[in-house]
Amino acid sequence: MTHDKMNIVRLQAPVTDESVAALKQGDIVYITGVIYTAREGVYKRVVDQGVDLPEGLTALSNINFHCSPAATVMEDGSYNVGAATATASFRFAKWMKAWLTKSGSKLIIGKGGMSEDVYRDIFLPNGAKYLTTVGYGTGALLGRGIIRTLDAHWIDELGLAQAIWVFEVENFGPFIVDSDDQGNSLFEAANRQTAPRIEELYKDLKPAALSRYGETTSREDEVI
Repeated sequence: MTHDKMNIVRLQAPVTDESVAALKQGDIVYITGVIYTAREGVYKRVVDQGVDLPEGLTALSNINFHCSPAATVMEDGSYNVGAATATASFRFAKWMKAWLTKSGSKLIIGKGGMSEDVYRDIFLPNGAKYLTTVGYGTGALLGRGIIRTLDAHWIDELGLAQAIWVFEVENFGPFIVDSDDQGNSLFEAANRQTAPRIEELYKDLKPAALSRYGETTSREDEVI
């Protein structure tokens, strides 16, 4: 299905190897089925400490969302989840190789992509791809795609933000496929086109204005 030259793909979770392999860089993806959140707290517990993932989780879903949902536990034990805002994925690269092996994840969803080295050396051998959120401020939009919370694991151990939240979702998205079948990154390709022009855009600004760019006035420094 195409719209304005963008290919829209609707996936059923858990995803199959064939459906992941068919994803093309730049595709717009919506997901229906079951996904779960896992970020550094979960990775440290599973990868560094050797704790097994909750029983049955990997059978329910093979899609890991880097997210801290706006979630609360109600007095009756039920869960209330509003926004689902993605967090930046590059911080989790050191755990990815072991994580994909232990979890069997085929899609990682997050913000901003990961490096091409990670895609080539880790994602490709595991038949996995990376989906990124579209711009900022989409947490409320994604929250509307959550039908219900199926479970929440390790709240006591990790807290609400770092726990594993298992969601049933419908038309959950949109996301952009960042990685391709060669391990290239859509984001890094765009950065290579735009980065050389940044200095020229700011050349006539005074240093006081330049300081608002970040903690440094040098265009060679990465600002996080």
